[in-house]
Amino acid sequence: MTKPEKPTRDQLQPGQNLCDFCTAKCCRYFALPIEEPVTWDDFEYIRWYLLHDRASVFVEEDTWYILVHTACKHLQDDNRCGAYDTRPQICRDYTTDNCEYEDSWTYDIYFETPEQVEEYCEARFTRPGDERFRSRRPTQLPIVG
Repeated sequence: MTKPEKPTRDQLQPGQNLCDFCTAKCCRYFALPIEEPVTWDDFEYIRWYLLHDRASVFVEEDTWYILVHTACKHLQDDNRCGAYDTRPQICRDYTTDNCEYEDSWTYDIYFETPEQVEEYCEARFTRPGDERFRSRRPTQLPIVG
């Protein structure tokens, strides 16, 4: 049995539900806010998070999050909740008003690997104990007067 073609939100007919056409993205991860890293040492924690399988870190509207890509144990093959009547309050409060149904979200910053964090830090900070520049300073131009 094939799923019906995925309509846009404004194409839904009365009585239709976005969840009937979705792949249950909201049930395939969780994201928790974390403190904004500001030092090299803070970013070492971010690198450590990303050494764990199925984790990523992102920034959205100036808030940093750790995201764990893992499906809810009650998610069924039809992308519906197998514990709907006893689901947690966070699931009861969730609405489709701002969900990721359209696949159109982007993040301000997104890290999937510890190497990406290291590159970001190298561009942003000097390594502790290393006062060198990434490239040598250009010579100053003479003042013409």
